[in-house]
Amino acid sequence: MDHTCDDIAKMIDHSLLRPELTVEDIRKGCQIARKYKVATVCCAPCDVHTVMELLVGSGVKTTTVVGFPHGYNSTATKVFEAKQAIQDGAVELDMVLNIGKLLSGDYDYVKEDIQAVVKVAHPRNVQVKVIFENYYLTDEQKKVACRLCEEAGADFVKTSTGFAAGGATLEDLQLMRDNVSEKVQVKAAGGVRDLDMALKVREIGCTRFGATRTETIMEECYKQKK
Repeated sequence: MDHTCDDIAKMIDHSLLRPELTVEDIRKGCQIARKYKVATVCCAPCDVHTVMELLVGSGVKTTTVVGFPHGYNSTATKVFEAKQAIQDGAVELDMVLNIGKLLSGDYDYVKEDIQAVVKVAHPRNVQVKVIFENYYLTDEQKKVACRLCEEAGADFVKTSTGFAAGGATLEDLQLMRDNVSEKVQVKAAGGVRDLDMALKVREIGCTRFGATRTETIMEECYKQKK
């Protein structure tokens, strides 16, 4: 699958989610995002308004997280988080499904939890990505999560938060791509650290990936294309 460096940039959600990031770190991260014209900056909820202002005129979108990183917030809390994030300027939300409820087989709860956030987001033209945290799940549970996300109206399924002991694997990404329809996109998170991996996830059919090493990936791409 041929690609341009712009194609790769538009797959990147530049991640600014580490808890120790300072305001200066956030500014530098947004400068990187602007330089390479990535798809979005994914930041902490408290930074949404700042990031949105730093990205004005760049074409880079602002996205944030809901129920992050463990997914065990109440549905009402997730809905509130979603509303606040949208009010602050986020145009995409990466929400963590309720991992414990999924592992317990309470699929109605998981679906309704996702659906509640989707119902807040979609009328405002905000997309919802649902994070599974695949490290904790069996393949069968990942398949169930794919089905529940699609039924709930999610726009993306996503592998992980980056805060568990494991992140995106090619096998998981293929499984997820195979278990949602073309209406649902797939995002890789945790483990895309170089251009080679970025190209592999693209080949599988992922349209987004989270990255903290955006500079490395993009400079590799420019060097390859010379």
